[in-house]
Amino acid sequence: MWCLFFTGEVNFMQIDWMNFTPLASAFGGVLIGLAAVLLMALNGRLMGVSGIAGSVLTAVGDKGWRICFILGLAIGAAFYSYLNGGVESQMVASLPILALAGLIVGIGTAIGSGCTSGHGICGISRFSYRSIGATCCFVATGMITVFFVA
Repeated sequence: MWCLFFTGEVNFMQIDWMNFTPLASAFGGVLIGLAAVLLMALNGRLMGVSGIAGSVLTAVGDKGWRICFILGLAIGAAFYSYLNGGVESQMVASLPILALAGLIVGIGTAIGSGCTSGHGICGISRFSYRSIGATCCFVATGMITVFFVA
């Protein structure tokens, strides 16, 4: 793996073997995929978090499963944190900058008709060209942002 390709340098990243968790990560990926398949099979809906969260505020009727989905995300994170003795987090920006970043992401998901979970998990698995393009844009934008911010 390499980074800093904009400058022409090739730097190999060091793997933190103490925190390298391929099995746990693969298991988490399987659970996300299973959740996406079950939501489609049982509800006929795509699993895009921004769409689900946004429709809790705007959708008329049929909000129950959406609220359960969002609560499940929060409860799952709290449960994981409880089992692992908390999760360390380091603030890298001020609260106003984080709020602005969240607003920009929200606008981007509205313009892009979805977020990385909807396009990246459900769209790509359906071979949607729009989702493949959107996911490539998400990843490229993230790489560019890290290049300039980090």
